Amino acid sequence: MKLIEREFYLEKLKSVTGTPDIKVITGVRRSGKSKLMDAFIDWIKETDRNANIIHINYNLFEFDSIKIAPALNSYVEEHYQSNKNNFLLIDEVQLCSDFEKVINSFHASEKYDIYITGSNAFLLSSDLATLFTGRVFQLQVFPFSFYEYQKYFSFSNTENAFDSYVKEGGMAGSFVYKSPEEKYSYIKDVFNTLITRDIVQKYKIKNELLLNKLNDFMLDNISSEVSVRKIADTLTSNQEKTNDKTIGSYLDYLCNAFAFYKVRRYDIRGKKYLASQDKYYLADHSFRYAILGTKNMDYGRVYENMVCIELLRRGYEVYTGVLYKKEIDFVAIKQSEKIYIQVSDDISSPETFDREVSPLLSIKDAYPKVLIARTRHEKYLHEGISIINLADFLLNKE
Repeated sequence: MKLIEREFYLEKLKSVTGTPDIKVITGVRRSGKSKLMDAFIDWIKETDRNANIIHINYNLFEFDSIKIAPALNSYVEEHYQSNKNNFLLIDEVQLCSDFEKVINSFHASEKYDIYITGSNAFLLSSDLATLFTGRVFQLQVFPFSFYEYQKYFSFSNTENAFDSYVKEGGMAGSFVYKSPEEKYSYIKDVFNTLITRDIVQKYKIKNELLLNKLNDFMLDNISSEVSVRKIADTLTSNQEKTNDKTIGSYLDYLCNAFAFYKVRRYDIRGKKYLASQDKYYLADHSFRYAILGTKNMDYGRVYENMVCIELLRRGYEVYTGVLYKKEIDFVAIKQSEKIYIQVSDDISSPETFDREVSPLLSIKDAYPKVLIARTRHEKYLHEGISIINLADFLLNKE
């Protein structure tokens, strides 16, 4: 399989090398965490002649005998070298029982530079402070961005690359397959494994049929405002008895497994977060096609999903905005930076263009306002609003 260097993530790991933090790499299944770890190990070998690398990959059978904390502790201590810079790297650490105890022990010893990966709810950011007594640096890995996709396939024409990326998505494991059917079959299998292994087994879910129906509903409603009660009512009307509490829990499980990302609503005028009508976005838009098929493709929703994931990838906190009953697709915040963003499929008609810019024009503060659409043109301004071609935005040209 062809490999490319994922510079964005690799540079982040390089920047925290040698710090006392426990470095935690998370992300959806098959997003490239282990390959990133391998690339980082290669970099360590090239730059540190005094490195002692202890690498454990629990996906490999050779490490099956050390999937309990005492055995892991013994293995690592046996491979420690006192006169070296000891790097400890563990893939899929949650497969070791009581892993947090032994990781905390390694950290307390101050003998190791620790890096771990995981793909499910054991390594949620909200739980890291509870799991680990030391300071944690979290790096969340997403499927291939459009930039990485174009680099992988060496496209010379950006728009042609974008047309392909919209349909294929960023799950790199699917790239080796030739036909769309084979690609989507792989992606579907990854998603189904995520559901059955990371959710059904972990949370001991008895009603797997309900979870699958909820999952299909969410796939069909990406970027739409939904409420737990509305979903429960919809599924109940389809002869599947359920309630708000169960649906709320199942949605949390889907997000915990990094299948979906929840985006809360933000009242721009009142500067407060709203409690209802969240939106959910897929870790990669190809999951929707693989499960539901490519007929009746809603490009507007898919484009919005792509922008949301790109913003998260770049480290923004993302909210959906509300102002005077008008909706703004995204309010992206990073420290003192704030950007208001609308996303549209086609703004060639005056009516559509006016509808999309109207909410942005209603915002009176001085933060940047952006309309992202499939314009195929260079960036231009309209009454202070930046109009940016979607492909260029995803490539971070603007």
